[in-house]
Amino acid sequence: MIGRRRFLLAAGSGGVAAAAAVVDSGRAAPAASPPVYASVEPRALVFPRDAGAHPDYRTEWWYLTGRLDAPARSAQPPIGVQLTFFRIRTAVDPANPSRFAAHQLIVAHAALADPRRGALLHEERIARTGFGLASASTRDTAVDVDGWRLQRDGASGAYLGVVQGAQFTLELHAQPTQPRLLQGERGYSPKGFPDPGPGPRAASFYYSEPQLALQVRIRGDGEAIERSGRGWLDHEWSSTLLPPQTAGWDWAGFNLADGSALTVFRIRRGAQAGGDAPEFAYAALRAPDGPLQEFAAAQVRLEPLAYWTSPRTRARYPVAQRLHIGGRVFETRPLMDDQELDARAGSGVVYWEGASALLEDGRAVGAGYLELTGYAGKVMGGS
Repeated sequence: MIGRRRFLLAAGSGGVAAAAAVVDSGRAAPAASPPVYASVEPRALVFPRDAGAHPDYRTEWWYLTGRLDAPARSAQPPIGVQLTFFRIRTAVDPANPSRFAAHQLIVAHAALADPRRGALLHEERIARTGFGLASASTRDTAVDVDGWRLQRDGASGAYLGVVQGAQFTLELHAQPTQPRLLQGERGYSPKGFPDPGPGPRAASFYYSEPQLALQVRIRGDGEAIERSGRGWLDHEWSSTLLPPQTAGWDWAGFNLADGSALTVFRIRRGAQAGGDAPEFAYAALRAPDGPLQEFAAAQVRLEPLAYWTSPRTRARYPVAQRLHIGGRVFETRPLMDDQELDARAGSGVVYWEGASALLEDGRAVGAGYLELTGYAGKVMGGS
C-alpha cells in the first residue's frame, strides 16, 4: 500500500511548501488560501489512463519492490530492490502563473538491501515538474526526475526502470504475469471506518501488480550484477489518506511461491487515540487461478515478534511480525535488520522498508516487503 507514504503525508501540509521553496530557490509563492484537492469517491478504474498520474489529487506513488535471487549454486544472499516515484501536488496557489511556481513535485527513492553490506544503499532525487527536470504522464505510467524514470510499455505491460545514482546504477525490467489486483472495493481502498463527521472518508485509489517477473542489472562497488526474481508494484493516489488521529502504518506485500499474492496492512492510532491499537486493518489474498479473498478488519491482526532499534534515529521497529489473517497464520523475517531508509538530509523521510521472507508453519512460502512508518516520528494524517 502505502512510505513511500510518510514523506507524502508530511508533505501534504507545511512540508510540501518548504520542499517547494527549496526546489524553486524561493521563487514559489505560498498558497493564498488552502488548495482544493480532488476527493476519493468510489468509481471504476480505467486502464491505461489510471496507470498514469492524477495531478488533481494531493499525493501519488508508483512503488516497485522485489527480491532478486542468488545465482544457482552460489553462496551469495538474495538482494532486495526498491524503486519508488512520488508525485505531490503542493500548496502553491494553482492560480499562480509563474513558470517557476512548483505546483507539482516529483520525488524518487531507490534502495538496495544487500546483507553483505548490512544496511540499505540509498539514492534519491527531487524536482518540480517542468523545464525538463521532471514529469508524470496522465496517459499511462511514465514518470521521470533528473534522468531517473519508470515507464510502462503499453503493448507488453512491462515496466522499465532506470536509476543513475552516485553510488549505484539500476536497470530494471518487470513483466506482469497476472492480472492487476484491485485493492479494497474494486480499487477504492478505505483507510478507516466511515466517519459521521464532516470531511471525506480517509481512502485512496489503489491497485497492485504482484508476481512481476524481474530482470535487474546493478552496477556499483566495482561490480556488475545481473539477477532475476519476483517483484510487486503498488500504484496509489489520494487527497485524504489517513484519519487525523493515526500515527502510522504497518504494510506488507508478499509474492507466495505457489503464485498467490498477499496484501496486509494495519493503521495505528496515535498515543492520544489509544496508542498502538489498530485504527483499521485490511488483508487480501489472491490465488493464481482463484478469486480474491478479502478480510474484514476483525479478521486481521499483526503481532510483533522481534524489534530492531536504529542507531541513527533511535526508532524501534517491529521488523519481524506474525500475521493473523482469517484462519491462517504467517510470519515475516527480515533479510537483514537495518533496512531503515534514512533520508533526513534530503527529502526528510525516515521509515523502515524491509525485504523479508514469509513463513507459514515454520517453512518459507514467499518473499516480499514489510513497511513500517510513524516509528521515527508522527505521520501526518492528510486531513
